[in-house]
Amino acid sequence: MQEKNKQDIRKLDLAALEHYFISIGEKKFRARQVYEWLWNKSLKNFDDMTNISKTTREILKENFSINHIHVDHFQRSSDGTIKNAVKLFDNKIVESVLIPTTKRITACVSSQVGCSLDCNFCATARLKRMRNLNPDEIYDQVVAIQQEARIYYERPLTNIVFMGMGEPLLNYQNVLAAIEKICSPEGLGISPKRITLSTVGIAKMIRKLADEEVKFNLALSLHSAINETRSRLMPINESNTVEDLADALKHWYAKTKRKVTYEYVIWDGINDDEAHARALVKFCKHVPSKVNIIQYNPIDEGEFRQASADKVALYLQILNAAGIVAKVRKSRGQDIDAACGQLANKNEV
Repeated sequence: MQEKNKQDIRKLDLAALEHYFISIGEKKFRARQVYEWLWNKSLKNFDDMTNISKTTREILKENFSINHIHVDHFQRSSDGTIKNAVKLFDNKIVESVLIPTTKRITACVSSQVGCSLDCNFCATARLKRMRNLNPDEIYDQVVAIQQEARIYYERPLTNIVFMGMGEPLLNYQNVLAAIEKICSPEGLGISPKRITLSTVGIAKMIRKLADEEVKFNLALSLHSAINETRSRLMPINESNTVEDLADALKHWYAKTKRKVTYEYVIWDGINDDEAHARALVKFCKHVPSKVNIIQYNPIDEGEFRQASADKVALYLQILNAAGIVAKVRKSRGQDIDAACGQLANKNEV
């Protein structure tokens, strides 16, 4: 819990921390020592900072808190996927997932408590957006999964995807600050090439990412390249049309030279026909890209049902014939509601 009248020390950058130590008559280098404990070693309390004097530690405890996350509930799927229900300093809950494969250990992290978007097929969309996550709260999710990878799989974390709860581009500054810390040698030292930010498609923010020439990867939850269908699935398409997204992605590629991944679910009777497949082919021609066809994970007995295997095969045939790389991604962690579109703090639904 955040202690009253105490600032979270991780809100201070290194320069501010140095200024603080000088102000209390301490040596400037103490700031870097504390900074390393907080980020590189992910320490949760001041008492364990063994190279800091007890007197200084007491001063820090009197004036600051460390609002570290707590894994409140842990579930492990029959396929090895791990889901964490993460409690934040204000007792709000988000979920994050460890996804193991033979070659990778991937952390799927959340960026918001709840979500303000209304994608009709997603469990998280049924939650109201309560607040954005702070950079340290995003960072801590990665650290927790990194530790679990070592404990349960004796392997390092290899990849990070921003595909959990919330829309990352609606928490832009905090997400980018978290990624910067994750990639920094003073943080986790993970290459930005191993990080993918997934968005429902907010054209102006994709352009902003491009202008900042970020080094991480971009994935777009597309699901249809026909406006009428996509608006039915994702109301955000009313203000960020397929044409708007195409223009933004052209700008992205011109600035970054990084190909885009399209995440695509095929639903029975909604987008499972040849016209939708050919519209996707046309959209893929705008910039170098690949398509991940994702298995649908039901969230209730509603209108959305996974398309038949022959309809998925039709998509693959049409995409491959057009020279587009497309793969079917099998969902992981369905039995613990950890798969794509299923993340939601169930006691809040």
